[in-house]
Amino acid sequence: MSPTKAIHKKTKKSRIRKINDWLHLWLGITSGLVVFHLGITGCIFAFQKEITEFIHRKEFFVEVPANKKTIPLSILKATAEKTFGGKKKVTFISSYRQADRAWEFGAYKPGNPKAFWYFDSIDYYDIVLINPYTGKVTLVSDYKYEFFSIIKMLHWSFLINHPIGQQIIGWCTFIFVFLLISGMIMWWPKNLKKSNFDKSFKIKWKAKFKRINYDLHNVLGFYVMIICLMLALTGLVWAFQWFQNTIYVVASGSISPPEQIMAQSDSTKSVKAIPFDVAFETAQKLFKNVERIGMSPAEGGTATIYATGYSGKETYWNFDVLLFDQYTGKLLARKNQSDKNAGEALIGMNYDIHVGAILGLPGKVMAFFASLIAASLPITGFIIWWGKKKKNKNHSATKNLPQYH
Repeated sequence: MSPTKAIHKKTKKSRIRKINDWLHLWLGITSGLVVFHLGITGCIFAFQKEITEFIHRKEFFVEVPANKKTIPLSILKATAEKTFGGKKKVTFISSYRQADRAWEFGAYKPGNPKAFWYFDSIDYYDIVLINPYTGKVTLVSDYKYEFFSIIKMLHWSFLINHPIGQQIIGWCTFIFVFLLISGMIMWWPKNLKKSNFDKSFKIKWKAKFKRINYDLHNVLGFYVMIICLMLALTGLVWAFQWFQNTIYVVASGSISPPEQIMAQSDSTKSVKAIPFDVAFETAQKLFKNVERIGMSPAEGGTATIYATGYSGKETYWNFDVLLFDQYTGKLLARKNQSDKNAGEALIGMNYDIHVGAILGLPGKVMAFFASLIAASLPITGFIIWWGKKKKNKNHSATKNLPQYH
């Protein structure tokens, strides 16, 4: 006779729990590669500002003279366009309150809008950094092929310009949101006894690989769930217009779109001074407490000069906008951050929330580790599934062997 073994009764799962577990498994396998891709590219991009400024410190930061007088913006703009080869026009400028920062001049022109690949959808995207006190060019960069620009577009749409790229990213992100919720349901301890508490909240590092891998999937997944959920939901805002519209309507309590400021330049008027410099000087006076000012030259006969004052050193959500006449530099219109409704303000925060910058360096650190763990979840989840599959296969083979008593 075979020795008597203690029989351990397994708790029966409800039908809803079985469906939840099944969907978690197969949707996880289906979207795993994309989730891994998003996590890794998100990790790499998290500290792009810090890494870039560390590598090019001498180019980004300049010596500040005693008088701190900067060269007129129109002259710096002409220097940048000369550096571009004389055929490319500056389309945006960033000046900084931080005195030792070089100013940024960019020239951007879209390519074929129907192109399949990212590189064909951009004609050029060049950046020049200039010392605002001396007019010396400190850096020339082709941002079309810059490392972090490519990482960003890989994260955005696999470098695909066609809508299908972002649709794949979007739907896999949508699945990831479900996986986070279904994973929480699977993780939830049946009771709060110390043994169950330890299994749910601690990694048993001294255990065998199989158990450590199981804990890495479940325990780490629990700890980063809220952050990953925020990263995923902010990603969906870009992926799907209907999702962005829903967020806007819920936050604003209105289906009316945000109010846009409108103005036109008057070509019948002119001034002796350079209008672009007049507009910039006015923007500097009105934006006394901002960290940086973005300037966009007018394009077209009645178009206006566009000035944006950003209150954060790195964030983009808190900004005021000024419109100037391109022929006189006269202020035509203004829209402040305080004029925006809740929906408009929340959508404006989306990028800063997604990259963690809204909480400064601690937020970026959290986004980095959450992205890293998110990238690991498909791997640890696959190992769990593969281990169970092998165990079931071996169990079936053993079951079919002749039994001797």
